[in-house]
Amino acid sequence: MTNVGYLFSGQGSQFPEMGLDLYTQEPQYRAALDQVHTTLGIDLTDPEQLNHPQNVQVAILAMSYGISQILAADGITPQAMMGLSLGEYSALVASGAFQYPDALALVHDRSHYMEEAGAQNPGAMAAVLKLAPETVTEVVADLPDVYPANYNTASQTVIGGTTAGIAHATLVLQAAGAKRVVQLPVAVASHTPLMQPASDQLQQRLQAVPVHDWTVPVISNTTQVPFTAATLKATLTQQLVRPTHFQADLEYLHAHTAVDTLIEIGPGDTLTRFAKKTVPELTTYHVDSVATLAKVRAELNTEVSK
Repeated sequence: MTNVGYLFSGQGSQFPEMGLDLYTQEPQYRAALDQVHTTLGIDLTDPEQLNHPQNVQVAILAMSYGISQILAADGITPQAMMGLSLGEYSALVASGAFQYPDALALVHDRSHYMEEAGAQNPGAMAAVLKLAPETVTEVVADLPDVYPANYNTASQTVIGGTTAGIAHATLVLQAAGAKRVVQLPVAVASHTPLMQPASDQLQQRLQAVPVHDWTVPVISNTTQVPFTAATLKATLTQQLVRPTHFQADLEYLHAHTAVDTLIEIGPGDTLTRFAKKTVPELTTYHVDSVATLAKVRAELNTEVSK
């Protein structure tokens, strides 16, 4: 029997008109997008609204939840879940910790808080390639206005900070042996202290959000262990200002669960590629379209207990 784990996409892999093919064919997906209109008044079937930068986080959450509901209806039950940054909200909804309408409103506000913090503390991010994460951490610790932001794989660490901090760090990291340091097309330094204003607002906002019992473990980027009801809100608050540890999360999942197959849910295949580098012995798929869904159905449905 196949033991499935879910990876939920973060921000950055979105693409124009994503999911509209699923909307036309899958009733669970239609229900997920229609709920966005009911809750927030945003019509994600309108390409202009779907593709609008201010709606990206909500659109990714809706896409991810819709796909998770399709897979649930197909009889696929995950043994564990994790997501990258925003993807953690998708995982917490899919697990039942958050109700979907509550999460839509929360993520909508989180997006706004991050935008405000970015305007207050303009930032930049860059991917450091082919340099050990430990070396990146040591180098950055001695530099001003730059911080580790994402520990993605053994050969890719993302740093964040001020524009000047990133520019200086790029030169120092290249001198330390980095093959390349690639600037990312963002104006917000997520998962660094520059997001403190957003973290403060999120802490207050989370007080009003009910947390429900859930059974499928969701592994935290921040703590590198599964969320608990007692610490969930504090962990999500810290997530905005502390680095993500996706590689460590994959290693935890592999060591502590029976998962042998990973399905990335949401736009793109970035997390699938990370997984192939960190846990290459696991089978991987991603679902973000009718075609990729058909592949998973064809290869898994006969194996998964219904």
